[in-house]
Amino acid sequence: MKRKTAVGGAGSRSVRSEWRLSRLLTICRRAYAYGAILVFISLLSPSNDLSAREAMKPNVIETVRHLSEGIGQRSWRDLDKLARAAGFIEERLRSYGCVTERQGFTYRSHSYDNIITEVKGTDPSLDDIFVIGAHYDSAEGTPGADDNASGVAGLLELARLTCKNPAKRTVRFVAFCLEEPPVFMTKHMGSYIHAESLHDHGVKVHGMISLEMLGYYRADKGSQYYPSSLFKLFYPNTGNFIAFVGNFSSRRFSNRVKTAFSSASTIPVESLNGFSIIPGVDFSDHRNYWKFGYPAFMITDTAFYRNPNYHDSGDTADTLDYDRLTLLIEGLYRTIQVL
Repeated sequence: MKRKTAVGGAGSRSVRSEWRLSRLLTICRRAYAYGAILVFISLLSPSNDLSAREAMKPNVIETVRHLSEGIGQRSWRDLDKLARAAGFIEERLRSYGCVTERQGFTYRSHSYDNIITEVKGTDPSLDDIFVIGAHYDSAEGTPGADDNASGVAGLLELARLTCKNPAKRTVRFVAFCLEEPPVFMTKHMGSYIHAESLHDHGVKVHGMISLEMLGYYRADKGSQYYPSSLFKLFYPNTGNFIAFVGNFSSRRFSNRVKTAFSSASTIPVESLNGFSIIPGVDFSDHRNYWKFGYPAFMITDTAFYRNPNYHDSGDTADTLDYDRLTLLIEGLYRTIQVL
């Protein structure tokens, strides 16, 4: 009896030792993989230096100024201006070597177009796609520099860089038409049309990111507002960060992107995954991908919780911080490469 106990004890200790060793090896492998990702991010081109950002900055400024000043207000009524904006986006993408297509749809007997380009991934074993989108229309009464020429500028730069250096996973870039009222939160949004088409064609989506107002930042305390004073207990009161905002179902995806982005950029990032009852959580194109079961979130400077020019004639190109906007885009590009 005693001998049996002794043998059993030694065996148990041996099993525990083997389990601990296995666990240690697993942790080491994960740490090595994570470290490798960080090294990979640091080696990506463009490098995280001033010259790389300065090379991107003129493109960003030109896009914002062309859409908000050269074209101006781009509401659902401004058919000619929307057509000019779509043509500009399409021409830019083609100049980068991207192949484009138009996804046409109608609203109140008028025709509108989503502009799409897809960059094939280098790993054929990855059969799902990564969607990045930004709407190019604006609300009535505003030139829409931050909302949403800044998002389009980010979209075009990310497409340009990805066309030059494809990621492992296929990335589809979509410039949406019709996000603003009166179609907002309806099935007439360009992003709804696109999300529905993905679902109908059985396309697997790894995740979707909506670029929604990226260029307005403030350095003074008290410049950041929230839907409730409760948020002030957990989030900063200075509007110098970028926010990742989505629903609970998209939390795993947004957290992965946030982790990679935090390693790739020096811009502070905050995240919120909550219910749509919180004003702003679903206030962009990402909401339509939820309806078809796809994880999605928006990247935003928090819109009306920070920018006093929201949906106003004061939303002009000279109110944006192009250094931070360019730094953000660079970080997003480096993030895409590891997702």
